[in-house]
Amino acid sequence: MTYFQPIFSGLLLVWINGLPAFSQAPHSSGYLTRDGAWCWFSDPRAIVVKGKVYTGWVKKDGTIEAASVDLKSGSVETDALYPELDKDDHANPAFVAAPGGKVLALYTKHGSEAVYVHAADLGAGALDYGEALLVDPHDEGELKKFPRKQITYANPFHLKKENGRIYCFGRWTGFKPNVMWSDDGGASWSKSRVLLTNYPFDANNRPYVKYASDGKSRIHIAFTDGHPRNEPTNSVYYAYYENGAFYRADGARITGMDQLPFTPKDASLVYRATEQEGRAWIADVGQDKQGNPVILYTKSPRETDHRYVYARFDGTKWLHTELCRAGKWFPQTPEGQTEREPHYFGGMSLHPGNPNVVYVSREIDGVFEIERMETSDGGNTWKTEPITQHSTRDNVRPYVPRGVKARQPEPVFWMENAKYVHYTDFDTAVRYGVWRRE
Repeated sequence: MTYFQPIFSGLLLVWINGLPAFSQAPHSSGYLTRDGAWCWFSDPRAIVVKGKVYTGWVKKDGTIEAASVDLKSGSVETDALYPELDKDDHANPAFVAAPGGKVLALYTKHGSEAVYVHAADLGAGALDYGEALLVDPHDEGELKKFPRKQITYANPFHLKKENGRIYCFGRWTGFKPNVMWSDDGGASWSKSRVLLTNYPFDANNRPYVKYASDGKSRIHIAFTDGHPRNEPTNSVYYAYYENGAFYRADGARITGMDQLPFTPKDASLVYRATEQEGRAWIADVGQDKQGNPVILYTKSPRETDHRYVYARFDGTKWLHTELCRAGKWFPQTPEGQTEREPHYFGGMSLHPGNPNVVYVSREIDGVFEIERMETSDGGNTWKTEPITQHSTRDNVRPYVPRGVKARQPEPVFWMENAKYVHYTDFDTAVRYGVWRRE
């Protein structure tokens, strides 16, 4: 038997067709916060450390807030990292476990000039991230070659086999993906290097990237040419970092860290977009038991027809499965206006410990609902179970915290939208529950 169990004991469940789903009644619980939003390009936005989930969001007044969730008791503790910094969902914090029993929270103000870094001591009792360390990652030599100075997103990862080095990726110098690192648990940082670019240099081109790590030696990198709004044939590429160099999916070396950047054509081509098949965007990346990459991406023949695709590398080639048609964008377009973000699909998340499991948000009867999908044959066929049903509000951007293992209960978080007009105009909550197998 499988069932979706809320952590909060007061959560009201309704049974539909023999499967449980969250009631959308106003008196139901199951909320981490009733005031929080996040994007999907600052990750990991939730991690599991010693039985607790560390996560965070942007409140509608722009306050950056972090939280810890006890998976046994369901208790939630919060800490305001920076009051009223940026009313923009791009500014959500990302988290990484650091040496010395600490958790780091990193975030940026959308388009600013610093990365904000906080450290919480897990042995200190109350959740307290302290004051922000402001890091300017820009290197003057890099700026001369890639002259645009603007910071958005943070993606931190800890590699045990590199003496605990913490890498952080984001869109920084040149409006391009960058990387910097810390060898002292986040107390100080190197200057950043541009990771990816196109030649000739275009200061307005911006590859979008999703990252994942095994926590030991490897960081997976899945990306597009740019924003699907700007690239009619926005394709999907893949590379990985390990031991000072970058490689294609088949292990062929691309370049060393000291020889960056590389270009999309240097990496492995996952999906070549066409006008007919549709331009792509990245949703998530992970790995299977053999360490081979698994990627979730969308392809959109039309802006009202976003299709979810599961791609895995079998050691030789990429295998693709269309999971479902997800519908249109989820932002609530004001009457008489043109939608500003028509490629904002509902969202997808891989189970980090079991890439045979995917959580998706798709449009059903005009409302976005969360579903759990699982395959037992490498992605050829899928079993689908509803997590939310008959909702009155959209449920979008699901996320399984990094660090959840296979065969363990699965906490899944998502945004519930009272209002989401734009990434600077929202009134959203963060909900969660735990899927269990018996």
